[in-house]
Amino acid sequence: MAICKAYSIGFTKRRAEDFFQTLKASGITCVIDIRLNNRSQLAGFTKRQDLPYFLKQICGADYRHEPLLAPTQAILDAYKKRKGSWQAYEESFLNLMAERRIEETLSRDLFATPTALLCSEPTAEHCHRRLVLEYLQKTWGAMTIMHL
Repeated sequence: MAICKAYSIGFTKRRAEDFFQTLKASGITCVIDIRLNNRSQLAGFTKRQDLPYFLKQICGADYRHEPLLAPTQAILDAYKKRKGSWQAYEESFLNLMAERRIEETLSRDLFATPTALLCSEPTAEHCHRRLVLEYLQKTWGAMTIMHL
């Protein structure tokens, strides 16, 4: 099985210029938006109606929204609104991915070209994009991960 390289990127606390130049410099050809709500007002350039256009025009990259890789609203609320622990969030989200069987539902072909998972968190440390990639690495094997 061929080794694939998977990327992740967040947009909060980033200027549009840095965000798009980072993707372009990394050779990203597809961005998979794994936010539950891709209408976020956190950064105007990442709203669902604008992001596909900017990605294509600036980076020559495709856009895909994949809610299968997003936490449920209940998991998000427990962590963010009710100030739950990261450990509880991580456990809930890992269980959700296993329940959804994302390793069987998704095709490895998604990462055949340089692809980045997108979420809002500024770093991957406390973001579900890291959890998704680590879960796929564990279940698929032969994957390297780079957080942009």
